[in-house]
This record gives sequence, C-alpha cells and structure tokens, in this order.
Amino acid sequence: MNSETTENNVTLNGPGTAGLNGNGNVVHRVAQKAHETVDKLEQTVATGSDKVMTMQEEYGTYAREQIKAHPLSTVAGAFALGLLLGKILR
Repeated sequence: MNSETTENNVTLNGPGTAGLNGNGNVVHRVAQKAHETVDKLEQTVATGSDKVMTMQEEYGTYAREQIKAHPLSTVAGAFALGLLLGKILR
C-alpha cells in the first residue's frame, strides 16, 4: 500500500464525521434524543411505580382492618369462593 492510497481513505477520527461521511452530527443528535426519551420513560415508570406502591399500601391496610373487624365473614367468603372456583375449574 502506498502513501497515495492511504491519503484517499476515509478518515475515521475526523472532526464531526464520527467515521462516516459527515453523519456524525446526525448520529449524535439521534443518540441524544434516545437518551432523553429513555430518561423521560424512566421518570414515568418511577412515578407509576410509586403510585402503585401507595395504592397497595392503602388497600393492604384497608383489607387488614376489614379482616380484623369481620373475621367470620372473611373466612366464610373465602370458603365460598374456594368452593365456587373448585367447581368451575373441574
């Protein structure tokens, strides 16, 4: 390989090219938008997760209170539900 051939090759580390015909800026912008979108999605999931955890705590507390207030009704209801599911799933 001679020096003329080497000079005509595409420079992989040129400024703003990222190795491919000047598309480095486009790639950088797309990557930046992707990172922003992932960050927004992460925030949305975290917020939703917090809401679900709060609801779970509230309904769990409510269920415990109802079971303590009406233990026989709870056991009878669970028994009836078990019988019903047993008949349906046979």
